[in-house]
Amino acid sequence: MSTPSPTPQPPDQAHALDDVALARPRRRVGQWVMNVIVFVIGAQALHFLITNPRFEWEVVREFIFAPAVLQGLGVSVVLTAVGMSLGTVLGTVLALMRLGRFATARAVAGFYVWLFRGTPVLIQLLFWYNLAYLVPRISLGVPFGPELISWDTNDLITPFIAAVLGLALNEAAYMAEIMRSGIQSVDAGQQDAARALGFTPWRAFWRIVFPQAMRTVLPPAGSQVIGMLKGTSLVSVIAMTDLLFSVQTIYNRNFKVVPLLLVAVCWYLAVFTVLTLLQRRLESHFGRGHGAAPAKDVEAEVAVKGARP
Repeated sequence: MSTPSPTPQPPDQAHALDDVALARPRRRVGQWVMNVIVFVIGAQALHFLITNPRFEWEVVREFIFAPAVLQGLGVSVVLTAVGMSLGTVLGTVLALMRLGRFATARAVAGFYVWLFRGTPVLIQLLFWYNLAYLVPRISLGVPFGPELISWDTNDLITPFIAAVLGLALNEAAYMAEIMRSGIQSVDAGQQDAARALGFTPWRAFWRIVFPQAMRTVLPPAGSQVIGMLKGTSLVSVIAMTDLLFSVQTIYNRNFKVVPLLLVAVCWYLAVFTVLTLLQRRLESHFGRGHGAAPAKDVEAEVAVKGARP
């Protein structure tokens, strides 16, 4: 007895069975459970922050714009800007030294990176602050010869200078590795093409290599800026009136430790948010022409292709 062959379906009906528009979405129970758990935990955390009287939010509102706090915030922002700028410039020079052909320059840059990355930044800050113990006077003159001019180290190395030196020199060691990896990510043929067009090596680097390297450099460099902002809290150990030192001075008088720490947290988060937005703008600027096509362009291309016979 032969098996009856299946009844052939019309082409329209066969295509209708495979129509994606008629497909039902799968029920993702795990995602719903996770959403509920996150919502419950978030609601509990928010309730804890609002209802716990020991946070003393009225004290936070009282001191959030206090002149001493704003002055400390300004010092932290200035230290971040100056330290990161100097660290980036010196780090770029160190990266070029490590990538150069001069063996002595490579050795010096490698030793610098090894030394400053291998020691805590807190120790470096204390070292620069106590430099007068090793060098009572800083002088300029002929090597192994007479001095031409000299300064008292305590007068020259103020707490602000010590903080800038400690933060900038430490940051330069990290930026050297970031810049080196960014430069190496650019195809070597880019420099050859630039030189074939008559570019000098220096101009080829700044006009061709550096803008392309920034696409790789910006994400880790942005993280370093944020780390620098938080690292400025360490300068309080050398009597710098940064944001943390300012709130510590206030709560040592009124004993409102938690509310004043919340004031510092709010300002750190505010500056962090601004820096994050700025980083995204820079990444978008240097990443033009290298990312995925915008969603609108993709949709337009799909529509054009679908309209073709």
